[in-house]
Amino acid sequence: MRVCLASTSPARLMLLRQFGIRPLTLAPDVDEEAVIAAVETAEARTLAPDEHVLLLARRKAADVAARLRDDIPDFDGIVIGGDSMFELDGEVLGKPYTHENARARWQAMRGRTGVLHSGHAVVRVCPDRAPHEVHATAEASVSFVDDMTDAEIEAYVGTGEPLHVAGAFTVDSLGGAFISRVEGDPSTVVGMSVATLRALVRELGVEWTSLWNTTDPSLEETSAR
Repeated sequence: MRVCLASTSPARLMLLRQFGIRPLTLAPDVDEEAVIAAVETAEARTLAPDEHVLLLARRKAADVAARLRDDIPDFDGIVIGGDSMFELDGEVLGKPYTHENARARWQAMRGRTGVLHSGHAVVRVCPDRAPHEVHATAEASVSFVDDMTDAEIEAYVGTGEPLHVAGAFTVDSLGGAFISRVEGDPSTVVGMSVATLRALVRELGVEWTSLWNTTDPSLEETSAR
């Protein structure tokens, strides 16, 4: 069974590898801001965080699934798409991108608890029938230590790690030392809920264990191009 991760996120790739899956990775061609803006304009409302991440996860998976059908007509497997956002006191916090934003985020987050929303979409792709997609969201609450000093914030932000991750933190790397509690599937905070992925994969009629330790050399070559 072939597996393609519709993401170039190092955290999501590492997560799948830790759980025995070595996928092809392809970056989805999705303008995230434009997608959200179009839907919110059409529906005249602001999407809730769980709707936001699910919409983007589905668009990413669909984009890559369509490209695979064109580029690798004999592809027989699944495509996994995901998206994450962090919510603190009703405010959605995406990737900070700059040191200034990351510093301000951590100064606001210390001693508090927020919710990490993660959207998941899995598409079954095979040559002889139309793609079939299933999807779901998962949430996990994250509590931060209350004694994190400004010097520690400065040092952490200086590593660059929090700049390109939802909420400006990681739980599986340097940021983990400043997290006091996670309620929910811990892998959700890394980037995807593995338990949720397993349920979706089984909904498509694929056994999770069939995805373990599979490497397709032709896909690796495709990924390298």
